[in-house]
Amino acid sequence: MKKWIVAACLTASVVLAQGQTVLITDSIEIAKPKLTFSAFADIYYLYDFNQPENHERPGFVYAHSRHNEFALNNAVIGAAYTSDVVRGNLGLHTGTYVQRNYAAETINGSEVLKYIYQANVGVRLAKGLWLDAGILPSHIGYESALSIDNPTLTRSLMADNTPYYETGAKLTWDISDKLTISGLVLNGWQRIVETDQNKALGTQIQYKPTKGVLLNSSTFFGKEGTYRYYHNFYTVLDLIEKVTIIAAFDIGWQQQLDITGKKDGTKTWWNPNLMVRYKPTDKVAIAGRVEYYNDPNNIIIAPTALPDETFVTGFKTFSPSLNLDYFPIESVALRIEGRLYSASNAVFMKDNQTKKTDGIITTSMAFKF
Repeated sequence: MKKWIVAACLTASVVLAQGQTVLITDSIEIAKPKLTFSAFADIYYLYDFNQPENHERPGFVYAHSRHNEFALNNAVIGAAYTSDVVRGNLGLHTGTYVQRNYAAETINGSEVLKYIYQANVGVRLAKGLWLDAGILPSHIGYESALSIDNPTLTRSLMADNTPYYETGAKLTWDISDKLTISGLVLNGWQRIVETDQNKALGTQIQYKPTKGVLLNSSTFFGKEGTYRYYHNFYTVLDLIEKVTIIAAFDIGWQQQLDITGKKDGTKTWWNPNLMVRYKPTDKVAIAGRVEYYNDPNNIIIAPTALPDETFVTGFKTFSPSLNLDYFPIESVALRIEGRLYSASNAVFMKDNQTKKTDGIITTSMAFKF
């Protein structure tokens, strides 16, 4: 990737800083610098009705991945520094989510990088224009790595199989209260440790046409073996009191090569997702989700390995879920969720036999401050 592209696209995420303002020049006011600390933990018990003997859920699941075991999904401690001209975040984490999702993040045999949740620094270049660089949250999707921030307990197939995090730089421009645009240069598709000489590009546009409506478009373009283009679209609707609706649709294209290495078209995967959450009181919430994941060529989700060393190819799966949340205090969530997976072919395993369905019940106690 040409160096001038990298230089032109260095970028950053947006954090709003509040506090007493102090005049430092005739034209720029900055907020009084603020240093805050945070912590999060998610302890869960999950029962998978396919009863995997090794306690590991299928390979396309990265969060809440252990069966019939009380486990720590993730625990995070962090610090954030904010002012009107400089900001930064540093966080460390551990848990079953970290062990599974960061398995590839090793450098010279060391696994130290997998325990970094965030590490980024940002500077304000002009009014509404920020440049951040480092290990950043993903710009794709509406779900967080912290379960307590999500409307459903488990993450969607869409979220679990797109980046949770990314490393690079992000330039964000708050054009108005309604419109924010960002551009990114990244090491790759969810990658801290660079594995080749290529860089990836990303964009994000968020538009709020009216109160209670958010439209988001995020893209990724980079070389993941071959060239990959991915587009994530979602809308958040808070138009009805106590009800939140989120609708999303993702689609990706991966370049294909023939046996001689020449271009041979593209393969496509796609995923619609709909979530409705009702929160009748500050202490209770109910959420339902339906989604369908279509990856017929196993671009993202690997084929199912069988005991005889053959594979079941193609992944076309429908997954509804329903969860109930109770918040005894604002910073603590007690949650239970039931979820079903129903595939068009036998991609799930039980007792060394393939089957088309799977079901789980997940409970969680999480806190965040």
